[in-house]
Amino acid sequence: MRLRTLSLAAASGTALLAAGLLPAHASAAAPKSAQEGTVGAADLLAKVTSCSQISNGKYRTDEETSATVPVCGKNGAVFWKADMDIDCDGQRTTNCNEDRDPWFQADTAFHQSDGKPLKAETLPYVVVPSTSAIWNYSDAGIKGGGVVAVIYNNKVEYAVVGDTGPSQIIGEASYATAKALGIDPDPETGGADSGVTYILFKNSKVSPIESHSAAVSLGDQLAKQFLANN
Repeated sequence: MRLRTLSLAAASGTALLAAGLLPAHASAAAPKSAQEGTVGAADLLAKVTSCSQISNGKYRTDEETSATVPVCGKNGAVFWKADMDIDCDGQRTTNCNEDRDPWFQADTAFHQSDGKPLKAETLPYVVVPSTSAIWNYSDAGIKGGGVVAVIYNNKVEYAVVGDTGPSQIIGEASYATAKALGIDPDPETGGADSGVTYILFKNSKVSPIESHSAAVSLGDQLAKQFLANN
């Protein structure tokens, strides 16, 4: 998990625009994305319109921003609404490596069933803040491999809890998560400034953690329960 600064991201984006160029690995068209599961984004969002704060304080979305994002509690889940920074950590792949990501780290907090780090480029996963006085994710029933419904632009993508990040910053997901939601997945200049909702289902666990199809199947089941219980 890396710390992106707004100034660096903005400067990089400006340079690209000025040059009229895109990185060689960038696609000219937005990545295709599809609704996952049978529960619609609007139905999930209707259940998280108000926040019962369970964190002791609030989080920043980037180093330079003020702390404005609380972790909220619901029956069977916790949620937050934030931005999306791009995590490219884990196994080195074509788009996730030291050359493409200045903050690249070759490990993730949680590992595949074979013991190797996760693959950010191909596995949708979400980053949770490391334990601090603000909030302890494990005390809230959130664990590595837990299911997360990530909602953006009326789309639902199911991901797993795959990495931990700074203790005072929130709002980050893997390259694959962003791409599936139609968000620019470039680890240096991509991401979304706002509008992303993360619903983490308590006491859930995908096995094996690297199986996205298992995350979708379990996520759809838990999303239905979430609607019924809230």
